[in-house]
Amino acid sequence: MRYTIEKHERYVVIEPLCEKINAEEAAFLKGEFMLRNTSGQRNIVLDLSQVNDIDEAGMRIGLLAHRLCKAVGGLFILTGLQPQVAHLLKVAKLDTYFIVSTSLVEAEDAIFGNEIQRELLEGKN
Repeated sequence: MRYTIEKHERYVVIEPLCEKINAEEAAFLKGEFMLRNTSGQRNIVLDLSQVNDIDEAGMRIGLLAHRLCKAVGGLFILTGLQPQVAHLLKVAKLDTYFIVSTSLVEAEDAIFGNEIQRELLEGKN
């Protein structure tokens, strides 16, 4: 599977360079999500701008990434949703479960807002 990874100070952007996320691609993404999570990266943005279709395995891997990020106080954000993928998420009733942003800038704003909130809460304890 071809992909790009952009590492930032507080988050990572993973962009699959394929038209469909099926079981094979999902297995690869699972490894990436686990690696990022265990290395201390709590915020992951999955840029799906190249992806036109996603199967059940692809949706399940999104659920895993969401749980991994949430468990360490981070966010898992989807961006770049193509109409077909957005429709599939809606049919599966996952469109309200995931954080979906319209751009990387919007995703970054959500992440930094969450990080500021975390730091404020940690400062009170």
